[in-house]
Amino acid sequence: MTALPVLVILAGIAGFLSPDTFTPLAPTITWSLGVVMFFMGLTLTLPDFARIAKRPWVVVLGVVTQYVAMPLLGLLVVTVYSLPPEIAVGVILVGCAPGGTASNVVTYLAKGDTALSVSITTLSTLLAPVLTPLLTLWLAGSYMDVPFWSMFVSICQTVLVPVIVGVLVRLVASRLVDRIAPVLPWLASIAIAYIVAIVVAGSAGSIASAGILVLLAVITHNLLGLGVGYGVATACRLDTPTRRALAFEVGLQNSGLASTLATTYFSPLAALPGAVFSVWHNVSGAVLASIFARLPYGKPPAEATEQSRTPQSA
Repeated sequence: MTALPVLVILAGIAGFLSPDTFTPLAPTITWSLGVVMFFMGLTLTLPDFARIAKRPWVVVLGVVTQYVAMPLLGLLVVTVYSLPPEIAVGVILVGCAPGGTASNVVTYLAKGDTALSVSITTLSTLLAPVLTPLLTLWLAGSYMDVPFWSMFVSICQTVLVPVIVGVLVRLVASRLVDRIAPVLPWLASIAIAYIVAIVVAGSAGSIASAGILVLLAVITHNLLGLGVGYGVATACRLDTPTRRALAFEVGLQNSGLASTLATTYFSPLAALPGAVFSVWHNVSGAVLASIFARLPYGKPPAEATEQSRTPQSA
């Protein structure tokens, strides 16, 4: 987990310092994201999908909160900071993306409900081909033309199909997948860093003037998302592990997908927020996870009241 932010930062620096090296590689971004999503599919099992049916309302709560809060928070950030159209589209696109797989890792490190985190990420990813372009069209259509159907097809090709293929490969070759499982996070991290290097290279000329503004927008968006996720779970009187899972599911996005879509359908500058988000949300996620891991578990009001009447078990 600690290696990913370092790899992404180094990749961003490389892309900024040597744009001529990475810019010609832009056509390979889509394939690189497909590889990342294929690796995600390899980590999923049938019980992961079964958990969605076992706790449907909590999973749906997480997905709805993510797809409602993050797009609207993105629009709020864009409005408050008066971002130029291309950057505005990039920020909104990040908000409209599904949950990132990094949320599963940091939920585990934070002693949150990892199974729930995986279920929410899985469902939000499966819904992305429809919801991501639809929400982007609704919220960002006033800034730039949003090609809904092209984005729909692209997300199916780069997200849905690779995930399904990964799941099928795991079903037929589970022993082989189990052997290479420890390497998958590293391979995915390298692929994400590769995408970031290309995205940064494509907008290297604009970073000097827009970099600080983009960073500020990304940090605000991410922190608001983390807070809303935790706040909604608290308002619903869910237990502490669930609160932590929802915080990360809402606050951490599949920024690689956002960058890929922005590069393909908008502009290199529109992809910059996704690249910056890739760095920042891994840093903020790791820091918050370490804080959560050191905090004692609290009880939601209803649970605390009930347990006050019964002896506590060891």
